[in-house]
Amino acid sequence: MLRQDYSHNFFSNQLSMCMKRLLLLILFAILPFSSNAESNLDKILAAGIIKVGTTGDWDPMTMKDPATNKYKGFDIDVMNELAKDMGVKIEFVPAEWKTIVSGITSARYDISTSVTKTPKRAEVAGFTDTYYKYGTVPLVLKKNLKKFPTWNSLNDSNVTIATTLGTSQEEKAKEFFPKSKLNSVEAPARDFQEVLAGRADGNITSSTEANKLVIKYPQLAIVPDGEKNPAFLAMMVPKGDDKWNNYINEWIKKKKSSGFFTMLLAKYNLKSL
Repeated sequence: MLRQDYSHNFFSNQLSMCMKRLLLLILFAILPFSSNAESNLDKILAAGIIKVGTTGDWDPMTMKDPATNKYKGFDIDVMNELAKDMGVKIEFVPAEWKTIVSGITSARYDISTSVTKTPKRAEVAGFTDTYYKYGTVPLVLKKNLKKFPTWNSLNDSNVTIATTLGTSQEEKAKEFFPKSKLNSVEAPARDFQEVLAGRADGNITSSTEANKLVIKYPQLAIVPDGEKNPAFLAMMVPKGDDKWNNYINEWIKKKKSSGFFTMLLAKYNLKSL
């Protein structure tokens, strides 16, 4: 009887240990980023290179020169400075607005140039601290300013609003213009090009880009009704990689204190809200 009790207890203990190990394996499998996982920071320093996802179509933040295939802009300067301070090389990975988030989640790159922080993106990607804030404005043809003098004048069933697929403006257009027809175009096409071509009555974009576009294309004009939707720009990083995110946040803090971002704002004639 004693031997049977011993065998029973031994079997129960072994089963309990197996169950605990199985539960631990399941737990580690479902964790988005376990504490034992190697941080992107460690991988970057070990490889000596940082991979940066960028669209190259957002003046003046990130622009790709088709003649040289090189990138330039506010965010590009930020990333080059980060790589320099880390002592690593930099590789810019081409991205599109509709896939810029999935590039982070699939580890195509370690970090992205700035994007607007939205709840939808934050569900799957991590965000650094912000370093730039902007407002949103509508653009129309200058000749149509009398017809569309306000935000509300664009919210009409007879009006077509163009958006670029995957951008935060695509989400906001549905909120601002529930009555209007929305026409989403896919990069490399851009929403403002639809306005220029007469296929849309207006589009919305950051005040930063709008101020550049009306200089480049004098036929465009900003609707003089004020900015809406103050938005924050930040870099995207893998969700749960706190070591990498904290490193970037500390770097941003130091660069703000040193005057680096103030210098860049002046260089690109920008003013953060």
